[in-house]
Amino acid sequence: MPKPAKSSADYILPLDMNGLKGRMLRLPARGKHRREILLIYGHHAMLERWLGLAENLNSYGNVTMPDLPGFGGMENFHKVGTKPTIDAFADYLAAFAKLRYRRSRFTIIAVSYGFVVATRMLQRYPDIAKRTDALISLVGLMHTDDLDFEPLTKKAFRGFARVLATRPVALLIRYLFLNKFVLKHIYAKMPNSRRRMIEVTPDEFDRSMDFEVRLWQANDVRTHWLTSAQLMKLDNCRQPVPLPVIHVASANDHYLNNIVVEQHMRQVFSDYRRFTTRSKAHVPSVIADKKAMGVLLPAGVRRILSRKS
Repeated sequence: MPKPAKSSADYILPLDMNGLKGRMLRLPARGKHRREILLIYGHHAMLERWLGLAENLNSYGNVTMPDLPGFGGMENFHKVGTKPTIDAFADYLAAFAKLRYRRSRFTIIAVSYGFVVATRMLQRYPDIAKRTDALISLVGLMHTDDLDFEPLTKKAFRGFARVLATRPVALLIRYLFLNKFVLKHIYAKMPNSRRRMIEVTPDEFDRSMDFEVRLWQANDVRTHWLTSAQLMKLDNCRQPVPLPVIHVASANDHYLNNIVVEQHMRQVFSDYRRFTTRSKAHVPSVIADKKAMGVLLPAGVRRILSRKS
């Protein structure tokens, strides 16, 4: 009797590095292309949330997607006495890349906050930049000014987020508020959540909320709010990176000002190419499958990935 075909989730493996335990996806290439792809997810994420994107990418090579400390159920930086700063995430990602790829060349594809971390890594580790054969931003950002919020809103949000990140408040949030009842009846009705869920149909609502509960409970509350606060003063424009960037922007992004993002990317990278996704939000919904995630890879990006690396 033939063995059942493996699903993408079967390729999720344990990850134990720098004293922190998490998981990683190692999805082998499907087809003739053998590009090595390092996929870095964004904020409020876990591996299962981005399997659909990985399934699109493995047509072009082997896909590796690691957890980041405090995200996706991985143990957080506080366990090893480290603050969850962008520099700390960049150092962690650099250590992972060096272990995974040794001296090999590879492609970096990073989503939103993941691109913030990837950029900082390339700025701090020029040796990794030299081995990067392509750098692709999926709705990534560079600077706090890329966020389409008023300055006073950013300042207030930063202060509020820092309060939520304190240990007692974070514990209260985790055990009293991150449940399906609260998320479904309060969180889902907030303006920001309604924009994020614009592609979710009524039939998909309950399944989407079930996954939102998984996401909120898997991600460390303190890490979530501390990194959110840091975005309000982000500046990744101080050091150039000698690489061209391929940027995929959402025409309907409710977080980012695409014109300002382009200006900042041109300051840092040696060249800039932009493609636009048809997504109705910043990124597809949390339950998006392979077909729905395909919107993040326009035809021009797919042509680039199909070239010999």
